[in-house]
Amino acid sequence: MRTDARAHHDPAVRGFASDNYAGAHPEILAALTLANGGHQIAYGEDDYTDHLQRVIHSHFGAGAQAYPVFNGTGANVTALQALTDRWGAVVCAESAHINVDEGGAPERMAGLKLLTVATPDGKLTPELIDRQAWGWEDEHRAMPQVVSITQNTELGTVYTPDEIKAICDHAHERGMKVHLDGARISNAAASLDVPMRTFTSVAGVDVLSFGGTKNGMLFGEAIVVLNPDAVRRMNHIRKMSMQLASKMRFVSVQLEALLAKDLWLRNARHSNAMAQRLAEGVRQVDGVEILHEVQANAVFARLPHDVGERLQKRYRFYFWDENAGDVRWMCSFDTTEDDVDGFLVALKEEMAR
Repeated sequence: MRTDARAHHDPAVRGFASDNYAGAHPEILAALTLANGGHQIAYGEDDYTDHLQRVIHSHFGAGAQAYPVFNGTGANVTALQALTDRWGAVVCAESAHINVDEGGAPERMAGLKLLTVATPDGKLTPELIDRQAWGWEDEHRAMPQVVSITQNTELGTVYTPDEIKAICDHAHERGMKVHLDGARISNAAASLDVPMRTFTSVAGVDVLSFGGTKNGMLFGEAIVVLNPDAVRRMNHIRKMSMQLASKMRFVSVQLEALLAKDLWLRNARHSNAMAQRLAEGVRQVDGVEILHEVQANAVFARLPHDVGERLQKRYRFYFWDENAGDVRWMCSFDTTEDDVDGFLVALKEEMAR
């Protein structure tokens, strides 16, 4: 029986749960249509993936190589496999996405050990890294081989280029490599107002997981190898990690549309600005505390738990720490001023009840 396609949701419903909730940017959808005609060679030998490499060079340098993948967890797990031996371990913040939100995939699928460090703001430092960077010759301990940082962090904070360079120098002095989870790298660059290469290739990062889905893409991310000497057989590891897209042109053309001009930056600047607008409004509400400096597109706050539960019925968002009443509010490339202002009205009403 034939059924006509129709929307199964109300497009007017807005929320602050995740930038993953947003749809795809119209320019991304147009690029997908552009790439859809005719036949192209599969598995990455298409014209779009080839052209993507030149776009990547313009952002990260002539030695950078992009490997498009399906999603962020796939990018992280595949990249970390290429950076470690079977006995290797990865030093990361306790709040890191690879530790908290990837279902144990780095350890289950990549077979590596995560060595976590508690941080006050989601950011590692050389001193914090040294809490786990030891025992390389001890066969009873997984060998620390990689430092993985997130830019911007899971707590919405942003590393400066100098902070990342200090981490890279420190790690390299100890024979370790550096991976950067850049799920929201565009937001970090917009916040810092510097090119992405300033805190990646120039700072000494070896491999980057480049995020596009949270910044307007429909699906797909990329592993960007900045130091070819740091990895082994990335193409083989991508395949065995189930991250090799047969119709790769549809991932690559989205990355090209995002990066070839300034769409990545326009989207990130807008979502960051909406988070600042939200934070400014929240600061005017008695009884609500902002927990971390708002540097990108996330606002972390603490409010009475019952208020948070009532507010969730009006706008979707997540509790970050259920017991403490800590919440996370995310802004997206399509968040509007009216969205923010409406949410602030609802927050004030629930706080007044």
